[in-house]
Amino acid sequence: MNAQDPGGARSGDARLGEGPQGGLPAPAGAQLPLQAAGARSALPVERLVAAGQGFTQPQYTDNFYEAVGGHATFVKLVDAFYDGVAGDDVLRPMYPEEDLGPAKERLLLFLEQYWGGPKTYGEQRGHPRLRMRHMPFRVGPQARDHWLQHMRAAVDTLGLAPLHEATLWDYLDRAAHSMVNAAD
Repeated sequence: MNAQDPGGARSGDARLGEGPQGGLPAPAGAQLPLQAAGARSALPVERLVAAGQGFTQPQYTDNFYEAVGGHATFVKLVDAFYDGVAGDDVLRPMYPEEDLGPAKERLLLFLEQYWGGPKTYGEQRGHPRLRMRHMPFRVGPQARDHWLQHMRAAVDTLGLAPLHEATLWDYLDRAAHSMVNAAD
């Protein structure tokens, strides 16, 4: 910040949406530079808008569950994951029920609630307490790696936008590592 520019901008800087007088709107049709004076030549705003006319901004939502497709997306994720678990010699023995249906339902409800969907999991089962609920099972690095292998394959079936895929995978990876309670 300096005495000549109380906003802190260097002389010659233009901010998107501000006029050349630093804070006043630009006159209609004005071409504002997008970089500081002295930098390589900038494209006028009109040219940038014209170049991106075919671009449509996805609808904004701050709810991850809705942004990735809601219930249908999480059903697809859980179904694909349990398709892998069903034939896995390391993971399948950890599921006490003969039918994987109840386990699928619990995971689906948990993931939906975690990511901003219905609160059914909490209404039916209370606080998730994931580590406590997994303590009866010996979860070592091998089981974690098998779980991650099947979950990675399931995530890959979703075709999510890169940011959504990375966000989901980051959580799943951290969750899997936190469930380890034994050495192999």
